[in-house]
Amino acid sequence: MAQLPSRQEILDWVSAHPDATAKRDIAKAFGIKGAERIELKRLLKELEAEGLLERRRRHYHDAERLPPVTVVQLLAPDSDGDIFAKPLEWQGEGPVPRILYAALKSDPALAPGERILARLIETRGEDHDYQARLIRRIGTVQHRIVGIFRASAGGTEAGGRILPIDKGQDKEWQVRPADVHGAKNGELVEAEQAGPRGRLGLPVARIVERLGDPSAPRAVSLIAIHQHGIPDDFPDEVIAEADAAHPATMKGREDLRHLALITIDPSDARDHDDAVAAETREDGGVDIWVAIADVAHYVRPGSALDREARKRGNSTYFPDRVVPMLPDILSGDLCSLHQGVDRPVIAVRMRLDAQGNKTGHSFHRGIMRSAASLSYEQAQAAADGNPDEQTAPLLDSAIRPLWAAYELLKAARARRQPLELDLPERKIVLTADGRVKSVNFRERYDAHRLIEEFMVLANVAAAEELERLRRPLLYRVHEEPTVEKLDALREVAEASGFTLAKGQVLQTRHLNRLLEQAEGSEFDELINMTALRSMQQAYYHPENFGHFGLALRSYAHFTSPIRRYSDLIVHRALIMGHKWGNDGLSAQEVEMLSETAQHVSETERRSMAAERDTTDRYLAAYLADRVGAEFTGRVSGVQKFGAFVRLDETGADGLLPIREIGREYFHYDPNAQVLMGSETGLEIGIGQRVTVRLSEAVPLTGGLMLELLEVEGRPLPQGATMGGRGKGPLRKRATQARLAEIKRSQKRRRVRR
Repeated sequence: MAQLPSRQEILDWVSAHPDATAKRDIAKAFGIKGAERIELKRLLKELEAEGLLERRRRHYHDAERLPPVTVVQLLAPDSDGDIFAKPLEWQGEGPVPRILYAALKSDPALAPGERILARLIETRGEDHDYQARLIRRIGTVQHRIVGIFRASAGGTEAGGRILPIDKGQDKEWQVRPADVHGAKNGELVEAEQAGPRGRLGLPVARIVERLGDPSAPRAVSLIAIHQHGIPDDFPDEVIAEADAAHPATMKGREDLRHLALITIDPSDARDHDDAVAAETREDGGVDIWVAIADVAHYVRPGSALDREARKRGNSTYFPDRVVPMLPDILSGDLCSLHQGVDRPVIAVRMRLDAQGNKTGHSFHRGIMRSAASLSYEQAQAAADGNPDEQTAPLLDSAIRPLWAAYELLKAARARRQPLELDLPERKIVLTADGRVKSVNFRERYDAHRLIEEFMVLANVAAAEELERLRRPLLYRVHEEPTVEKLDALREVAEASGFTLAKGQVLQTRHLNRLLEQAEGSEFDELINMTALRSMQQAYYHPENFGHFGLALRSYAHFTSPIRRYSDLIVHRALIMGHKWGNDGLSAQEVEMLSETAQHVSETERRSMAAERDTTDRYLAAYLADRVGAEFTGRVSGVQKFGAFVRLDETGADGLLPIREIGREYFHYDPNAQVLMGSETGLEIGIGQRVTVRLSEAVPLTGGLMLELLEVEGRPLPQGATMGGRGKGPLRKRATQARLAEIKRSQKRRRVRR
């Protein structure tokens, strides 16, 4: 009979074998069998009661160990030049673990005080407990300023000032000579507050980074951030609250760690706020789980974190950076569902029948542990029969059940008929120094559609649950198109030879029928773009007006509380409705729901505008070296002053001024969306294929100017002169007659079809 191990031997075993800590593993290691297992169980319970071991599901873990992924703060180099770090998530009672920052050659230079999200590797026989490898740089708590540096009259040796680039800001900052740090006059710089007001009565700043030419690509997102007034600097009190946050415990929560929950995100995802799982049933149905990061646990109503999150409204995403709604210690760590780490979630279990209809749901507040963090490409390859080392063990437990659920959801979606617009998404790839390397269109996999369908279903369940509980919430509202916009869409459709139902209540299936008619034709992109422009803009509201585009009666945003404040409101409403704790929706928040809905709708539009402006500037910078080159594209818009052309290669929109189309009078028909030349009869209309020459690209504004070369494969007609503009009414009448003939011809073509 084997001798029972000592308490210290058990603790040493658990620390040395973190992946084999079940009771049976410990018993096997020490050769314990039969009745002795009862005594081992008693000993383990004693160690657990004393806090020396922590039981997670059926495994024991050393309570004095750090998680494999955590946020650390870098310390000043020691006498040997080594950089150590302190963990910000440490809760043990013993000495704080000693962490050595092990920088790779490719890592950026980091300064003392900076926070990084790090992967920890345990070390033994060294003068430190862990090595930290950089995952992502988080930054410091210093106040940062971005602006144009203007040297003093005596040159940079005399210091200078920083002029804000935001038109709404007139406050300048004084830079002392010692704090110029090599900046040149006219450069865009990033600085930090260096003290109180100086001798000129201006606040003092210290330049920490030269960003170069204000029109350079690397400065593009910074300009957009400041121009649109997007807050990008967390106040000290907000950082302090985030730093003081501790990982959630199991108290009052369900243990969901037995579920095969995985995250599926873009390969460059900065956070993981949703995880999914599926369980097939013998009756042909499926149970779907969607687990969402429990941000409400950390961001309490009325706190500094809450006030700042509400102020921002949402995260803003640029090709080179993210302006997050929450400090990175939360969004990138404590609230991010990292692989193999316990994280608090609010999860919904949804029951589907064999036809894909949701027959029921239930909400749970628990703790999960992600089985894997996969990219869309990884998940899709596994589903297609090409798993890698990470996905192969997940095929039966996770991948195949998820795809079985997706097949059911596809059938339900086909019956529901949400709007099926085909609008490719651009992806801007940057070099290390912030210049555009390439502009591609993102590939769309079934893995993308699977996650989208799961999230839509979870959002529906959240709205329905709060309606059942009679609790206030923010709905995501999308109203049907106005009569005027529908008439404009119908006009374009008819001019292209298609039909859109009239005289009945518009439904998304009617629009889908139009899109199907155009699919594969020369008017495919035109009809998709025009249909998109006919849609109303979605917004948030405490009253339910339905979601037209998704063809849903009730819809709320529940699935992204890390990056959307609206979702945090829905989480708090669920907490209040289920009486899960004291961090639910407060009475004051209920009173302010209308104001909050309007505010977050505005911040969403602000972010969209900043992201769009940034994309335009990056594209202009990318194309600046190709001025004079020829491009193919399609007319995407027509106005009296000219036409807009979307270039095939990059998706960039450029302006084709009317002066560059021809030297004749052009009549503009807003209904037909056509420009027509009075001398030549040249027609420029939405959807036409054109060849253009890039005549100007301005990165600072994002503007592209084009010259027209060909229309529908034909060169411009010769002979048009400026004199054509002087014939006045006669030319206009001739043009209008030609337009009328075009419309009659279009009607005849429709009859023949």
